[in-house]
Amino acid sequence: MEQQKIIKDTNSKIEQEPEAKLWYAIRVTFNREMKVKDDLDLRGIESFIPMKYVMGTRRGRRVKKLVPSIHNLIFFHIEPSLMKEYKATTKLPIRYIMNPATKKPVVVPEQEMKNFIAVAGTYEEQLEYITPKPGQFTRGDKVRILGGPFEGAEGVLQRVKGDSRVIVTIKGLVAVATTTIHPSLLEKLPKGK
Repeated sequence: MEQQKIIKDTNSKIEQEPEAKLWYAIRVTFNREMKVKDDLDLRGIESFIPMKYVMGTRRGRRVKKLVPSIHNLIFFHIEPSLMKEYKATTKLPIRYIMNPATKKPVVVPEQEMKNFIAVAGTYEEQLEYITPKPGQFTRGDKVRILGGPFEGAEGVLQRVKGDSRVIVTIKGLVAVATTTIHPSLLEKLPKGK
């Protein structure tokens, strides 16, 4: 009898491993991505919106304003169960971006997201955001940037508007092209990396 009690007590103390956080690509309607980001920040949920500076006017003066580079897109870094809970309880207009092949929400691999944030998180004015076409970036060398504001980012070396740039891609969703990068700041990566 006592042995059964001990077995029961040890079984109730087994803890589940915590869920791993994933990067979800989320569509936000009506240009409310900043409201969603504010709500996530209040809840302590990590998120990322690619931003850029644009010139505008305020009270008759020209000012630089930080705005989303890609409207209606935000990335959440959250556990799957909390993502479902947030999506079900928020009154803000959000929805998953779905993978058409798997019919499941797009989950961005951690390394792709790190590379994307390393480039898009700089607010560099000359960044170009590109909606990738299937197979568009299959040619070119895979490289790592060794210095400057994009240091550590990995992507594919391509010519964009006549300049050599590194393209960092989140497959099937978005790509960003760096400013011109001098060859001395590039390291060629082996194929398959």
